[in-house]
Amino acid sequence: MAARGSYAKGIAKRDEILTTALEVIATHGYRKTSLRELATAVNLSQTGLLHYFGTKEDLFIAVLRKRDEVDTETYGLGSGKVIGIEALLNVVRHNIDVPGLVHLYTQFSAEASDASHPAHHFFQERSAYFRRMITTSIEAQQAAGTLPPALDGEDIAMLMIASSDGLQSQWLLDDTIDMVGGLTRLWEALTRK
Repeated sequence: MAARGSYAKGIAKRDEILTTALEVIATHGYRKTSLRELATAVNLSQTGLLHYFGTKEDLFIAVLRKRDEVDTETYGLGSGKVIGIEALLNVVRHNIDVPGLVHLYTQFSAEASDASHPAHHFFQERSAYFRRMITTSIEAQQAAGTLPPALDGEDIAMLMIASSDGLQSQWLLDDTIDMVGGLTRLWEALTRK
């Protein structure tokens, strides 16, 4: 019985660490967030913190996973759901409020193009998931007659994701960039009847 209690406590502590890390990184940025700061915020030593994740990179990958879980729940992006462009734009709107997480995502996604990076597999899975989700949404809208049937849903999904990632990078360099407006105009151009 004690093992189950310890296991549950470990899961709860890990979740507390991730929730705290999301808040701290969103505000301060991941480069300005030290392990010591995170450990102190959750009443652990740095060694105790890493016990739950192994390495700093693994912690940041877990933070990105947690961010996706929260966004999926908050903005209705769950598996198998048909979503509209507005749900995706809501995530982008939210990203404006969490520049530190956007920077972490952008940095790790670039580094993860190297197959030896610890986040490589995470970004491969994430990319495939969001491409499928957007493609499925487009195909459902085509079946409902709200989008032209001749559109290639996979191509549009790839272009929307690539544009979203690119706009985030541009926005990190110049926060006057209108990410939502840019994606909205792209969507309208790609899906015009």
